Amino acid sequence: MNTNGRPLSVMPLGWSAALLPLLTIHLCFVLSVAQGHIDPCFPYWEGCSSISRAGRHGAAYFVFKGGMIPAAVLLAGFWWLNRAWLAQLGQRLPSLPWLGLVASVALLLYTLTLGHRGEAFHMLRRIGVIGYFGLTFIAQLKLSAALARSEPMRIAGQRLVRLSLLTLLIGLLSVLAGLVWPERHDDMEDGFEWLLALLLNVHALAVVALWRRSGLRLHLQSGPG
Repeated sequence: MNTNGRPLSVMPLGWSAALLPLLTIHLCFVLSVAQGHIDPCFPYWEGCSSISRAGRHGAAYFVFKGGMIPAAVLLAGFWWLNRAWLAQLGQRLPSLPWLGLVASVALLLYTLTLGHRGEAFHMLRRIGVIGYFGLTFIAQLKLSAALARSEPMRIAGQRLVRLSLLTLLIGLLSVLAGLVWPERHDDMEDGFEWLLALLLNVHALAVVALWRRSGLRLHLQSGPG
């Protein structure tokens, strides 16, 4: 058997996994505004629309599903590659791809149930969105901490830890805001949701940039000669 490894760039998968969710939700928002389903606003601050509402009506419904379903698949591969990358850096984190896989399934559940009415579908969407945000945050924090322990990536890892702590702070503020201003809870929750999605994707973009800096490649083994 030949064992000549053929290096394959993982950058297209990385950039796609990091950018596709972000581009999809913003494109859906623009389409929903253009078709009159949402009033023009700045969702990060005004809390005028949830991500779900932006992808629920008109053309945005099809764009949302067409973008987020492949994004969920790409994210599972993204976390598998991160485990392999950490192994090259001398850090073992076998739980990482499993966290990423369950987060991807949660995103898929949320995406597939969006646009369907009924309490059961509403509950499934809540499970999906909480599972995706929560598990992705945990995976990012574990990855950041592992990079901070690796000498070549120590400073970059520390920065990613701080970014993850900012994400946690935003999540805690969302909960606190609901307790202090219950009458504005829905609007404020929508704004926090957009911020959390942005921060999670910024973290992913930063990780892919580190892949590029470290020269990460996937080596394929050839079959029998």
